[in-house]
Amino acid sequence: MAKLHFKYGAMNSGKSDTLIKTAYNYDERGLATITVKPALDTKGEDWVVARGGAKRRVDVLATPGEDLRRHILDAADALDRRPLHAVLVDESQFLEPAQIDQLLRLAKAESISVICYGLRTDFRTAAFPGAQRLLELADNVEKLPTMCRCGSQAEFNTRTVDGRFVFEGEQVAIDEGADGATGAVTYVSLCGPCFMEEQERAGVHVLG
Repeated sequence: MAKLHFKYGAMNSGKSDTLIKTAYNYDERGLATITVKPALDTKGEDWVVARGGAKRRVDVLATPGEDLRRHILDAADALDRRPLHAVLVDESQFLEPAQIDQLLRLAKAESISVICYGLRTDFRTAAFPGAQRLLELADNVEKLPTMCRCGSQAEFNTRTVDGRFVFEGEQVAIDEGADGATGAVTYVSLCGPCFMEEQERAGVHVLG
């Protein structure tokens, strides 16, 4: 039976790069895949873009409210009669919980493996709705490690606005000028101690 997989990690843990490599391995064996990402992720437009420069064109841009399972099956009809072996989803944390349910149905009812890559929590340490549903439903959950600036393993995603760490704001801010920034919005992965150090510098008071 096909499975629903969730591979998560902090920013810069190589999620997109891993997806692209996985897709290449399927391609090399003549096995058909479909690549999906949420339309909410405007970075790279209709491409999955890894930090190292590798790219893969997206077959399905998932929009809010749509039946993602139906969209994927419609896209599969254009695969030159090859059976669809796997669906690879980038930035899956941006999907709606109902769309995660649809991916589960795709795996179980259609016997198509679904591998989702994404973040578990945002810069406020709150779970993304899509990631929360994946943690509830996925057959397999795997953490992809990455490194903090101090050399320890990073656990937390942090947002900087104009080079300053911030801990309040909208959950999603991707483009320049988003969330009230006059310049770039960027993200940094930190370990627990470095994360708390930046909280203190920003005047964030945590109970305890």
